[in-house]
Formats: sequence, C-alpha cells, structure tokens
Amino acid sequence: MRLCLLAVLGAMALCAQSDKTVITGKLLDGGVLETNAQQLIQLNGDRQTDAVLHDKRLAGDIFELHGHFEHNTFHVDPRHTGALFVKKDGKLLAVTYWCDVCSIRTFAPGLCMCCQQETKVDLRDPASIE
Repeated sequence: MRLCLLAVLGAMALCAQSDKTVITGKLLDGGVLETNAQQLIQLNGDRQTDAVLHDKRLAGDIFELHGHFEHNTFHVDPRHTGALFVKKDGKLLAVTYWCDVCSIRTFAPGLCMCCQQETKVDLRDPASIE
C-alpha cells in the first residue's frame, strides 16, 4: 500500500513539474509581455508579482518568467519561488526595491515602510539576496 502511494505521489510531482513554463519577452505597461515573435501575453501573479509587473519603471525591460498558462493568461509562480527575473547583459537579475534612507529592501514597489519615501528599483544577483 505504501509503495502504491509513493508511486502515485511521484507521478503527481512529475505532472506538476511538466506544467511549468518559462517565457521571455519585453514587459509592456499593464502587465503584458511581448515575446520576440511579437505575441502579447497577459500576465498575472500574486500581489507582489503583480505590483512588479505593473511598475512603469520596468516597462521595456526584458523579463524571464516562470509559471504556467491558464486560458489566455500566463500565471507567474509566487514571488518567493524566484519566478521573476530581468535579463541584463546576459545575466538574470532579481527585481528588488531599496530605500536609500533606511537601507530597507523589499520585493514590491511602493513607499518605504519606515520613512515613507518611494523605494528605488534595485536589480540584484539572486544569490546575493538569500
């Protein structure tokens, strides 16, 4: 019985992994990605991901997004899974936000939780923000 349960769980894990997709393209205003083939893809994600995808300061940047398609929308995996990157000079960089006044890093745009100043986009090597 345990062996069958393990087999079923293993098969479910493989199916879940096969649904994962990686897309790349230029971020446009309004949470839309334009692929190299000029295909427009509507994007969706958790609260922090949506905030990043609608940040006008990132419009025009090349993104790599991990997630899955559902209907006509690409659902980006949750922010904490490392599913959202900007491509610069051949490197994948994590999107973070930094307050110069308070030295506080966040993962969504907005006001600093301390001084209430607007945070700045700060693209980082993903390994440096663990």
